[in-house]
Amino acid sequence: MTAATVTHAPLHPQIAAFHRRQRLKRLALILSAAAFALLVMGLPVIAIVARAFQEGLAVYAANIVEPDTLHAIGLTVLTALIVLPINIVYGIAVAWAITRFRFPGRRILLTIIELPFSISPIVAGLCYLLIYGATGLVGSWLDGWNVQLMFNLTGIVLVSLFVTCPFVARELIPLMQVSGRDQEEAALTLGASGWQTFRHVTLHNIRWALLYGAILANARVMGEFGAVSVVSGNIRGETMTLPLQVQLLYDDYNATGAFAAATVLTLIAVITLVLRSLIEARHPHAS
Repeated sequence: MTAATVTHAPLHPQIAAFHRRQRLKRLALILSAAAFALLVMGLPVIAIVARAFQEGLAVYAANIVEPDTLHAIGLTVLTALIVLPINIVYGIAVAWAITRFRFPGRRILLTIIELPFSISPIVAGLCYLLIYGATGLVGSWLDGWNVQLMFNLTGIVLVSLFVTCPFVARELIPLMQVSGRDQEEAALTLGASGWQTFRHVTLHNIRWALLYGAILANARVMGEFGAVSVVSGNIRGETMTLPLQVQLLYDDYNATGAFAAATVLTLIAVITLVLRSLIEARHPHAS
């Protein structure tokens, strides 16, 4: 019998029925997930864009270039430009300390890193206000020196640092624990300095996880509402970040302006998701 005449025996009816049921279940799960994603994420995004452009492109553009909205966008970007580099340095330092050294209090430090995820941003904002406000423990002393930390950019940066500080560290710590110290010790043995070892070995190994954590931290900075709303004072044209401006416009019955400003935040979210997907595709272990 030649290879061309070989035929496969038909599947047993029970096995064939089992495979059909599995395919149907798989299809049902896929359709359920797609429907859930559409209802929870897709439709709200479509609604934001549709409502923002409902009165035409000219009205949309006029709302975007409105001075208070432009100031809110600029303040949000400025906050991110200040917070993100600090987060990167902090995240690398903490991850290096935890993965490369053993010291008393190491587990406590790991717990503290996760603390911002377990505390409501509004509660965090209140805590900062009680400590650094004009009548707070530190703020009352600084007030004597005419230094005010709350209700200005400084307060916004401080609470933004608090809510975003775990993102970079959380991405780096597992990766650095898995990669170990062998390559770094080999570089040191070959005569490399500490800085050269970090720059050419450590940083090279963690670059994708570092970028991944930085993107997530940046998205959180730009979208933070609760903590910022407490310490900013909600001063029009001065301390209103973009999320606060969206709320203010909506409360002022300027729905078109609110949705127009919201499209900027939506665009940031979409860009974040795209960059995240690209990094995961390039380096799956970055997450």
